[in-house]
Amino acid sequence: METETGGGTETGGGRNELAQVNIARLRFPLDSPELKDFVDGLDPVNAVADQTEGFVWRLRSDSGNATDVPVFGDDWLIVNMSVWRDAEALTAFMYAGQHRELLRRRREWFEQVREAMTALWWVPAGERPTVADAEERLLHLREHGPTERAFTLRTRFPAPAGVR
Repeated sequence: METETGGGTETGGGRNELAQVNIARLRFPLDSPELKDFVDGLDPVNAVADQTEGFVWRLRSDSGNATDVPVFGDDWLIVNMSVWRDAEALTAFMYAGQHRELLRRRREWFEQVREAMTALWWVPAGERPTVADAEERLLHLREHGPTERAFTLRTRFPAPAGVR
């Protein structure tokens, strides 16, 4: 049932893509001096993501990023949501370059939270998840642990034949 490999697969309906959501609880307001390096890094890191092999789509508002998109009705939470060709493409981006540098400093900017703040799931090619979809997947992961419906990079599931 669980597998350590989970690339996109071809099905009768076409290629599946990997959706990911990552939320974080801010330690300071976004316009605070404490978060200046994080905020200043968003546009350059997003520009790299947009050009990365395997990148498909990311959530963005009129600001160009998603820091002002509400999630779980909590003003202290920010959301990052994207779609990738597969887990390998996502992982290659996450642990390289500027994103890796920001990731290394996350404890300066975000509270440590025990519950799942990141979830992955498969979507049919061309489908773009909503914040409500992401909230539901995170809640499912928190309640049930990794399943085909919502999983983690550590415990991945292959794309099912009928994604929903």
